[in-house]
Amino acid sequence: MRGDVGYCMIDFEGGGFEMPGAVSDEAVRVPILLSKWLTVTFVHWPVAPEVVQALLPAGLVVDRWDDEAWLTLAPFRMVDVGPPGPAALRRLTFAETNFRTYVRAPDGRAGIYFFAIEAVSALMTISARVAAGIPYRLGNLSVVSDAGVVSYGGARRDASGAYRLDVRPGPPIVEPTPLDVWLTARWRAYSWHLGRLLETPVWHEPWPLSSATVEGLRETLSTSLGLPATRTTDAVVHFSDGVRDVRIGASRRAR
Repeated sequence: MRGDVGYCMIDFEGGGFEMPGAVSDEAVRVPILLSKWLTVTFVHWPVAPEVVQALLPAGLVVDRWDDEAWLTLAPFRMVDVGPPGPAALRRLTFAETNFRTYVRAPDGRAGIYFFAIEAVSALMTISARVAAGIPYRLGNLSVVSDAGVVSYGGARRDASGAYRLDVRPGPPIVEPTPLDVWLTARWRAYSWHLGRLLETPVWHEPWPLSSATVEGLRETLSTSLGLPATRTTDAVVHFSDGVRDVRIGASRRAR
């Protein structure tokens, strides 16, 4: 299986890339936003690196496992979202779905690049776009659990993309493989904003992962972004009940 293959080290200015760790490498002691990320599914599948690289902003290099780039569709619930301070201020809760890939910054550090994030919250959509150029789009999204199956659905308000994912969570993953960690343990997001490459640091506890089986998937998000359609035949699928102490730091210029 793919988790048994070796990590592909890629030379970067004469050096090597280190494997991302399961624990955040940055504390984010002064967060600007707190949240819980719950009922999370990750559907990951490999694609040709050159396809992804062609869509990345200047300064980012596609990260590869076994010489393949990876894309991920990740729907979940954002719960108790808000600024630091009294918990009563954090009442914002909504469904969100991100469509992402894995990258290295100019300094070689690992992170995520979002091609699109679908969200119900207009406040989150506007603030993230204005502050860091993160590509939030307004959509009508839902997360429903019934008879052991979690169903995610969504459609952009402008009708440019939609999806429906039905997944059956399996048993907990007691010992995550290196690939499990590589795909899920990413501690910063990169974005291109006002002519600059920015990084946004994130801290949370390690993901509690379970196996999962896709029972149905239909989506047009990938092709609307100029990317290959989602594949489930060779996908790696994870489910997580979620992480409950998420700290998002202020965006800053990438090094």
